[in-house]
Amino acid sequence: MTRSKFCVQAAIVVLAALSAAAQPPASRGRLYDPATETTVKGTVDHITQPSRGRMSGTHLFVKSDAAIAEVAVGPTAFITGKGFSFAKGDSVEVTGSKVTLSGKEYLIAREVVKDGKTLTLRDKDGIPAWAGRRKRVN
Repeated sequence: MTRSKFCVQAAIVVLAALSAAAQPPASRGRLYDPATETTVKGTVDHITQPSRGRMSGTHLFVKSDAAIAEVAVGPTAFITGKGFSFAKGDSVEVTGSKVTLSGKEYLIAREVVKDGKTLTLRDKDGIPAWAGRRKRVN
């Protein structure tokens, strides 16, 4: 193998490793921490639906007496498939894990209660309901 061919292959391996390491922890299933679980009650101030590739997620900004919390709810298709939707002004109670990612605080929802109905998004260990039978990798 020539030196230049070896250098190119080595660079590809290094770039692939760096790319995998750059993925946010949520994509590897490690971000939810039951030890940081809390409950926030409030009113939906606004909603965003950021996209990652072809998948869209739903984030609620819940205004409580304390502050406005950004809540990562889950994939929009999963939420609507369960018969749930959210609008500005909705009263909600969110239970989830408080996390900091890139210096910003989020609440990753495990369940959301609205109008007396509960949307369960994750089990007690934080494994997403939309993951099916797959187990998270630590």
